Amino acid sequence: MNWVVHSFRRKLSAGRSLIALTAVAFVVGACSSERFIGDQQNLMTAAPPPAANDTAAAPASPAEREHQRILAAYGGQYDDAKLEGRVSGIVNRLVAASDRPDLAYKVTLLNSPAVNAFALPTGQLYVTRGLLALANDDAELASVLSHEMSHVILKHAALREEEARQVSINSSVVNDVLSDPHEGALALARSKIKFATFSRAQEFQADENGIGIAAHAGFDPFGASRFLTSMGRNADLRAGGNGTDVRSPDFFSSHPATPERVKAAQAAARQYAAPGTEAAATGERDRNAYLQSLDGLVYGEDPVEGYVRGRRFLHPKLGFTFTAPEGFTLENTAQAVLGLKDGGNEALRLDAVHVPAEQSLTDYLGSGWIENVDKSSIQELTLGGMPAATATAKGDQWVFRLYAIRFNGEVYRFIFAAKTQSAESERAFHDSVATFRRLSLAEAQQAKPLRLKIVTVKPGDTVEKLASRMAMIDRQVERFRVLNGLSPGERLKVGSLVKIVVE
Repeated sequence: MNWVVHSFRRKLSAGRSLIALTAVAFVVGACSSERFIGDQQNLMTAAPPPAANDTAAAPASPAEREHQRILAAYGGQYDDAKLEGRVSGIVNRLVAASDRPDLAYKVTLLNSPAVNAFALPTGQLYVTRGLLALANDDAELASVLSHEMSHVILKHAALREEEARQVSINSSVVNDVLSDPHEGALALARSKIKFATFSRAQEFQADENGIGIAAHAGFDPFGASRFLTSMGRNADLRAGGNGTDVRSPDFFSSHPATPERVKAAQAAARQYAAPGTEAAATGERDRNAYLQSLDGLVYGEDPVEGYVRGRRFLHPKLGFTFTAPEGFTLENTAQAVLGLKDGGNEALRLDAVHVPAEQSLTDYLGSGWIENVDKSSIQELTLGGMPAATATAKGDQWVFRLYAIRFNGEVYRFIFAAKTQSAESERAFHDSVATFRRLSLAEAQQAKPLRLKIVTVKPGDTVEKLASRMAMIDRQVERFRVLNGLSPGERLKVGSLVKIVVE
């Protein structure tokens, strides 16, 4: 979590990561949203003030500003010379095989667990480490890169950018929420960055064109259909099987995947292979070399930005931790920590803001940053020795319990939401906030990222046996299969390489 720091009225979030609890807040009062984080700074990466003699510095170009905003929204750049070289090599092959070998592309790896890739009209290509981790060979990655290059070649990216300027984002967001009042808290999450997406026809066109580029470059043309299938299974896994996904912005936010799209990708690939099945394809995959390049890749969240372990969230650099109520699943995003309870009837959000030291927390809760606060419910209290305040607010579909805690010079805001207020939920929310505390030095020093480890399947190894070695909290077998592109029931082959997640 990059911890966006700002105070505002009737506005709970800004950024590409339009998230479920933001939508919950929209139910309380009208809000607005911006495409990226804009000029806001955050606790983790706030830029220092310019030097006194730096007044003559040239202003950043629009492309550079967009680049910096993307870095802010996706955890910054991920530095791995080995991977950068592999990705750039694939891009160079694709460029040479495309209809526009004159176009230049610059690849940036993003330090984000989200499964995403996108391109700007300038030829800037972005790939998250989360996407690299999910892919299983060069052909799958090539299919993603050629798809994004096709959006540039076909000028879809330029058209989309122009359309985004014409759209009233506030109206779009409000309409998304109000179109489904029964699930208002989730409507926005399901239509993330809707204003910046491609049309269905453009997606299919980029698929077909990209598959052609990849095939002409010598890659297995079925890489696209395999990776689309893996992404669909990964999205289902993240949604927990209930169709609800409140995660950070991923490939499906702007690249809808449907069974029809997978079938279309398969049909397009067959144009470059002998008649019959995928097995007839002769293009390159280079699976082993690709997997070996992933060995040691950071997987999931980077502890520097905070990380989730079960129901617990820890942020070593900011020095705090808390535990969500029973039944909650947590997700760390660039703007906030989000939580959703099984069934979707309760949710939470934690973020941080600057509040002047002279302003009391009770005054802050009633200052209008959320509307419909019950002023009579505002109370001052102490939590874990820290000054705090609480209040309630009501919307049409949700009730809210708000907490504000002063810690290390900032104010941390908990927003708990429930469709039905009860003594049980109130107690669970209070008990969760009461776990907010300072991390010990030992706890902060022990924070290490999870990483991919590439292992060779040995005689006697099974999916279940290798999955048991995964440093995952739950659903290890399912996660292992998705991570390695294994279909349900598919067995491992002795001597093959597979990915596991280790501490």
